[in-house]
Amino acid sequence: MGFNLKGRHFLTLKDFTPQEIDFLINQSIEFKRLKYAGVPHKMLEGKNIALLFEKPSTRTRCAFTVACIDLGAHPEYLGRGDIQFGKKESNRDTAIVLGRMFDGIEFRGFKHETVEELAKYSGVPVWNGLTDMFHPTQILADFMTIKEKLGYLKGVKFAYVGDARNNMGNSLLIGSAKMGLDFRAIAPKELFPNEELVAYAQGVAKETGAKITITDSIEEGVKDVDVIYTDVWVSMGEEDQYKERIDLLEKYQVNQQMMNMTGKDHTLFMHCLPAFHDQDTEVGREIKQKFGLEAMEVTDEVFQSKNSVVFDEAENRMHTIKAVMAATLS
Repeated sequence: MGFNLKGRHFLTLKDFTPQEIDFLINQSIEFKRLKYAGVPHKMLEGKNIALLFEKPSTRTRCAFTVACIDLGAHPEYLGRGDIQFGKKESNRDTAIVLGRMFDGIEFRGFKHETVEELAKYSGVPVWNGLTDMFHPTQILADFMTIKEKLGYLKGVKFAYVGDARNNMGNSLLIGSAKMGLDFRAIAPKELFPNEELVAYAQGVAKETGAKITITDSIEEGVKDVDVIYTDVWVSMGEEDQYKERIDLLEKYQVNQQMMNMTGKDHTLFMHCLPAFHDQDTEVGREIKQKFGLEAMEVTDEVFQSKNSVVFDEAENRMHTIKAVMAATLS
């Protein structure tokens, strides 16, 4: 069944039905098939896309750029130095100007209110590439990957381990509720998700058959799960909080002992990247020097294991972003 999503914004999965989300995932799988088969799919020929990056990114920028080009559109990258974001020009005025020149706008940055203002005033579809509250394009890629590996989503036992109140924790909570997963947020009580958001997810779960569990117990949370997912302990802009987060989250590191607690040998390991799993980065070496940790949120053993599908997720960002742009612009 097809859905007419033309002209819609993509700011949070709260705005989409389970059927619409499933449609976008299936479209993503089809775009991946076309890409691998070398079949052209330039349905956005002549479109111009503004890529606004208040926060830098490897995967989001590359995924949107390649997706635009594959679809026949022209991407224009505008970094923090190119857009004022309320400094010399209001978000409203910026949105109106960009909407007069571009057919669609991607925004990756800090305040969720910024992407909402772009959507309110631009007059063209706006897509959330990440804000401090939500990261919906990543969730599409995650769920596409699960569907590729397991063949289904509804009923999948899914554990998110770490900071359960960040944009990934929020978005996975919403997405899991919408798509009927058995979702467990495993975190110290200080980092539990927002109570209002949990209540929203529980309300959705009553309609979809999803299960929502919020716990600080690792053993309870990961028992029998099909997927263990984690994210960095400190988000961009919070670099002064490393000691506090390490103190809270060190025992929530995804390691082989935690993977063994699932009782399954085929539990998938997932991460939205970048991951601090070794000493091959400046940050990783600095953390070892200051705190004595060889790795942070995941050990290299797990990250490099046969259970890890992190690079499939990374690739699938491109295919899912392509599906979102094509669905909302054509």
